[in-house]
Amino acid sequence: MTATATAGPERPRRLQAQGIHVAFGGIKALTGVDLTIRRGEVMGLIGPNGAGKTTLVNVLTGFQAPTEGRVLLEDRVLQGMKARDVARAGIARSFQAARLFRDMTVEENLVVAGLGTGLSRRQARERAHEIIDWIGCAPIAATICDSLSYGDERRISIARALAMGPSFALLDEPASGMNESECAALMQVISELPARFDCGVLLIEHNMTVIMGVCQRIHVLDGGRSLAEGTPDEVQANPAVRRAYLGEKADHTELVI
Repeated sequence: MTATATAGPERPRRLQAQGIHVAFGGIKALTGVDLTIRRGEVMGLIGPNGAGKTTLVNVLTGFQAPTEGRVLLEDRVLQGMKARDVARAGIARSFQAARLFRDMTVEENLVVAGLGTGLSRRQARERAHEIIDWIGCAPIAATICDSLSYGDERRISIARALAMGPSFALLDEPASGMNESECAALMQVISELPARFDCGVLLIEHNMTVIMGVCQRIHVLDGGRSLAEGTPDEVQANPAVRRAYLGEKADHTELVI
């Protein structure tokens, strides 16, 4: 299959969060977070429950306005734009809950996503078929999404994001609820995304086997603040990360993430 995104030097190379603060009343969900995702890489975003991971993704995709800070796609300012316009600019996402159009078929879900980015119906259908074939879902292309298995729902959620031809794909816990073999297949899919679709990937995930297996860099949040960033080996050895995950046991327990 050929890449379904339009490759070329005009495609944005960076998606950046700069000094992002988000407050809900008196509760600070994010405090001064800086993050740069590069096209061509898979970057992991991890942290304990309540660390602010999904809030940051919501900010990057226009679902949540930051209290302070900027979101830049290359040099283009995104904050203040509606989520649909952020998507059209080249930022696609999947959700923790698949949020498929459950009364439509798998193919129709992807076609709708392509139409939303300005493709013609023919172009959207061609792109949908290419992605469905590549991700291994051709046998269920005509299946109504309400009858999909949980694992297939997760795969189609990713496929629908790809049908938008994004420069950056933000995947929110795609391995949630998957068994070991499903996770292995998912890792293969995610690792191929940057080269095949000429995009960058931000992977938000609690399954550390998946994170460590596919990410070139990892950013760690804790309590709404950036705690660490580096390669998988650097993050795994970081004392602050160990304390965030293990607390008082950090000095005596091996961190397997």
